[in-house]
Amino acid sequence: MTAWFERGTDADALETSLEDGAEPEVRDLPALAVEKGVFETHDGYYDALHEATVEVARRRVDDAVDTAERDIVNAVRTLETLSEQINELDERGRDWSDETGRVPVDEIVEARESHEEARDETRRFIEERTPELAPNLSNLAGSVLAARLIALAGGLDKLARMPSSTVQVLGAEDALFAHLRGDAPPPKHGVIYVHPYVRETDADERGSAARAVAGKLTIAARVDRYAGDLRPELAEELDEKIEGIRSRDGGDGS
Repeated sequence: MTAWFERGTDADALETSLEDGAEPEVRDLPALAVEKGVFETHDGYYDALHEATVEVARRRVDDAVDTAERDIVNAVRTLETLSEQINELDERGRDWSDETGRVPVDEIVEARESHEEARDETRRFIEERTPELAPNLSNLAGSVLAARLIALAGGLDKLARMPSSTVQVLGAEDALFAHLRGDAPPPKHGVIYVHPYVRETDADERGSAARAVAGKLTIAARVDRYAGDLRPELAEELDEKIEGIRSRDGGDGS
């Protein structure tokens, strides 16, 4: 079997060898590499192997993240589509019932129930998978809102690169464009409005709450993207910030 360094000395060569399987017999690969003149010393061999191994590991982690992100984004879009269809079926059913006293097509009721089951199952999928990809976002925002933010941003990496002011208005693009045209005031929040710390704060302090939530969610996204460990202190810090805002002692939430 061809040794990995005989295909090249980079991550592509190592990954190809790993995909082909293990060596059929034990060989002294460092000595073989030096003998063939691929590397001058054993240390040179191990340095190259270490660099290639790290790169292969990074690629595989990125591939896993990409797959998880695609699953979550598709799940969010499916959830939204199902919710819209359920609302549409409810509206049509009410109109029909108001006019005739009943909905005579049983399949319409069955379709509504089937859509509801699919919606609930999709939500469970999101609630299960999002914390694996974004533990801190999920801890601060809840799995569904975290998934919606990731989907709106186009992925966790893009979300992690956004300033908090952009995160704050994700999902409010129509209102933002109306403001830029001079037709409306600037939006104070986008989908993060559903966060209880925004929704349940008095209207006059809601902008400050939205800034505080968006700021902490931005930090959470960066930790999730570049570190991946759960940091409970982020939620504790947000709790304190919102408490200060609601008591009018927390400043402007910036």
